Amino acid sequence: MLYQISHTTTYKYGQPVTLQPHLVRLRPRSNGWQTLKLFSLQVTPMPSSRSQIVDLDGNALIKVWFPPEKTDSLHVQAQSQIETHESNPFNYLMEPWAARLPIDYPASLLLQLQPYLTGQNVLYGTSVDPIALQLAQDINHAVSGDTINFLGTLNQRIYETCRYLVRETGAPLSPGITWSEKQGSCRDLTVLFIEVCRAIGLAARFVSGYQEGDPDQGDRHLHAWAEVYLPGAGWRGYDSTHGLAVSDRHIALVASAVSNYAAPISGSFSQGGNIQSTIHYQIQIQGLS
Repeated sequence: MLYQISHTTTYKYGQPVTLQPHLVRLRPRSNGWQTLKLFSLQVTPMPSSRSQIVDLDGNALIKVWFPPEKTDSLHVQAQSQIETHESNPFNYLMEPWAARLPIDYPASLLLQLQPYLTGQNVLYGTSVDPIALQLAQDINHAVSGDTINFLGTLNQRIYETCRYLVRETGAPLSPGITWSEKQGSCRDLTVLFIEVCRAIGLAARFVSGYQEGDPDQGDRHLHAWAEVYLPGAGWRGYDSTHGLAVSDRHIALVASAVSNYAAPISGSFSQGGNIQSTIHYQIQIQGLS
């Protein structure tokens, strides 16, 4: 699939502010799953300079910093053309020792996976949310420890049980709240999926990106899903919002062990008081083939 994507974000401030450096995470990945053919980023006011950054997860970030003059708005427009390749999300050969849960990882691999195996809420330290742990144990028992069956069942359980909500701003809710209320935004459902995976010893991370959506509907939103590390297969995506294994209808921007580090834009401004700000965005996704 070939996609043309335009993503525009505008911040308005209650009074003029001085912008601090911002990180922009709107450059799509380019790898074996998708190829970035064209990309442009326009920022207003014009930055003093910008730099390309590769973070710990290999994401391509852009850092921009600004002149000292004050402004009452910040406008960021990213335009991309991306070709996706993988129509079969199950085209892989897992290591035989990873086919059943819990996985007995080799020591060297276990060390590398640590950031993707611990709980996401500091209230529980390095342990996981107890509600997520109970859900993980229930599903693991139902599938008799089969790794791939566990992931498919978890994905469908969240999709069929939880009502999808559009919640444009705010951090993801804790996994226990999302499962107890049986509803959430795509990022809430993703954080729940990740926590349940980690509870059973599956390394998982948060992905920010786009999903093709219904071509007859004009509304488009930034999307979130999870990736699980399967030994022998690498990172594989699961979208609990749609009940899908991720293939060529998803376009990934960035991934991280922590959802905050996948935010599309992060930064701050200097202020002399309590200044209110608003955000407006528009996303257009056009399939070219």
